[in-house]
Formats: sequence, C-alpha cells, structure tokens
Amino acid sequence: NDMRYSDKRVEACANFANKLWNASRYVHMNIDDHDVKNELPKTLTTEDKWIVSTLNTVAKEVNENLEKFELGIAVQKIYEFIWDCYCDWYIELVKTRLSSDGEDAQNARQVLLYVLDQILRLLHPFMPYITEEIWQTIPHEGETVMLAKYPEYNAELDYPEASDEMKKIMDAIRAIRNRRAEMNVPPSKKAKVIIVTDKTDVFKQGTAFFEKLASASEAVVQTDKSGISDNAVNVVVPSAEVFLPLDELV
Repeated sequence: NDMRYSDKRVEACANFANKLWNASRYVHMNIDDHDVKNELPKTLTTEDKWIVSTLNTVAKEVNENLEKFELGIAVQKIYEFIWDCYCDWYIELVKTRLSSDGEDAQNARQVLLYVLDQILRLLHPFMPYITEEIWQTIPHEGETVMLAKYPEYNAELDYPEASDEMKKIMDAIRAIRNRRAEMNVPPSKKAKVIIVTDKTDVFKQGTAFFEKLASASEAVVQTDKSGISDNAVNVVVPSAEVFLPLDELV
C-alpha cells in the first residue's frame, strides 16, 4: 500500500526498535553468565503464566490476521504486546526474582529468553534486520530466524485463571499510579497501600508487585475497611478498593 510519509511515524518506529534492542540487552545481562535453555521451565509463577498465555493469544490472532492479509492489524498487536506487556510489565515484574539466586531466578531467565525468542519470530516479517541481528545473539537452533517455526496457538499454554488474577493486580497498580500522578506525588515518595477485597489470595500474592511498581512502602490486604483513616484517598477497581493514607502521601 502507498503510505503517507511522516517524520513522527519514523521517530515512533525508531523508538520502538530502540525499546526492543534495550529489552534484548537486559535479557543478555541476566542470561549471559548462566546456562539458560531456550524453553519454558516446568514451574511457572502467576506472572509467567500471564505473559506466556498473552503471547499465545497474540500468536493466534496474528496468524488469523495474516491469513486475511490484515498486515497493519497484525503488526499493531505484536507492537502492543512487545511494548506494553513484555517491556513495560513483565520485565519489571521479574526484576525482584532475577536479583535472587536459585531455581526461581533461573525460571524467570528461561521465560524471559523464551518470550524474547517468540517475539523476534513474530516480528521478523515486519522488521527483518533488527530481529535477525538480535536472534543470532541468543541461544537458538537453526541458521536464521527466517527459517525458524513461526509461533502458533498452543492450547497447553493457555492459563486463563492466572491471567485473570494478574490482570486484577495490574489494574490496581495502574489505578494507584494514576491517582498518585493526579496528586503530583513523586514516585520516590513511598506510602502504605491498603487493599480491601474479597479476593485476598489473589492480591496477597501480588504484594511485592505493589511495593515495586506502585511505590508502596507496605501493601496490606484485608476484607473490610477496619483501621483505615477517614482522610485516606481511595481508588476503586473492579475487584478491589484501594486506600492510600493521605498523611503518608502529603
């Protein structure tokens, strides 16, 4: 198709290439000194299942779009998955695990590598040079990413329950971030987060994420509003109500 030339579009695509390059460098920082296999580990955490399941859905939809020659829609889905899910969320979610030793850290490295490999395969028809350049540096089988198997839907990699749980946690983190931004509270300012919900098991397993990604000094999960001060700022999400004590924010 003929396309209108746009400096902004060129700049946006350059930024995306830079984002992918930096994400790949981060993966190398964590796998180069370790013997990491390019395959999924036997044990997956909730955030692992979320990223793998989301990748699986994207692969399914992209293949359907390519069958219909909907190239723009296909590449937009890949773009959003790489930028939003992999770079902005998953890499941040696993940083705490990667800083530790043992099996949990090694599992995180394997998932990071596996998803990056699948990303490069999905993106290769649209951005062949950078994807080939990066793919050649990671553990792989075969001569070129061009001949590597294109990702397809795999029912065994669907984890709807874990994905739903992770999305609940992410929705709450986004809401906290937005409320703090509205109040001009800098990210360096830590504050206690109180989560009132009937899904306590889901949110208790995500307390570390609130401390890491929502500038929480402490994340408390409870079923009622007892012990919450009247001047606390509240944020409502579909599965919970989050309270931020005002005296800790200001």
